[in-house]
Amino acid sequence: MNIVAAFLLVVTVLMLRKGAHRAILSGLRAPRVQHENTPADLGLDAQAVRIKGPTGKTLFAWFVPAIGGVNAPAVLVMHGWGSNASMMLPAAKPMHAAGYAVLLMDARCHGESDDEEFTSLPRFAEDIEAGLGWLKQQSGVNPGQLAVIGHSVGAGAALLCASRREDLCAVVSLSAFAHPREVMRGYLAAYRIPYAIVGWYVLQHVQNVIGKRFEDIAPINTVSRTRCPVLLVHGTEDETVPFNDVRRIHTAAPAGMAQCLAIPGGHDLSHSLPDHIAQVLFFLNQAFFPEKPCI
Repeated sequence: MNIVAAFLLVVTVLMLRKGAHRAILSGLRAPRVQHENTPADLGLDAQAVRIKGPTGKTLFAWFVPAIGGVNAPAVLVMHGWGSNASMMLPAAKPMHAAGYAVLLMDARCHGESDDEEFTSLPRFAEDIEAGLGWLKQQSGVNPGQLAVIGHSVGAGAALLCASRREDLCAVVSLSAFAHPREVMRGYLAAYRIPYAIVGWYVLQHVQNVIGKRFEDIAPINTVSRTRCPVLLVHGTEDETVPFNDVRRIHTAAPAGMAQCLAIPGGHDLSHSLPDHIAQVLFFLNQAFFPEKPCI
């Protein structure tokens, strides 16, 4: 191969990689959906707040102070991919009625939070971390009684967050997938992208972009490192994430640390969860008020 041919080959490869990088970033962008309703629509007196997040971005959230507003447990609620805080509102009212403060957040690139080039499960976890830090500074919140509820990617982020913190009392995971590699391979298959060479490259590049190996952020692995009780809620008719995923996550959890709650419904549990919220509240009450302090 002469010098000119070698140069042209290098340029072609670089251009293909640049095009693939742009395509992958585009694929990593979540659709931004605006809020359809507000806490006021449910009769909740909430404060719209801006929280300082990673990389200088700000995160939008609604904060619903606890009744009485003194030293109360607090629950941070994180939505899933392409969703926003308003879609998690059905869970807020019963938690507030149970005496908790509630923080409903928009992740970066979602709702009214700031934009980024892309978002990812690890970035959802960073946003949760920012929200927990903000909650700890609120005068009406007990910083030793914090829990996180997350849906789908938000659930995976909640488990990732819990795997590296010791100050959480509980995590409630809604519709979590077991492993992001399986999700990505399913996505590639849906678009008829062959895994050999092309698909493999895409998955490797995605890991490079998000800065984390899939193995390190997979809920089936992070749940084994959690230091607090976990409630795994999953719809029995979920066609997006197979119900078997929750069984696998439950099996991977430390003995006695995780419970599994199967409820009727699909991947979006906003309609069916209210009928089972009493079981979620029972779990949270046990975590917030054990015989010993949680930290």
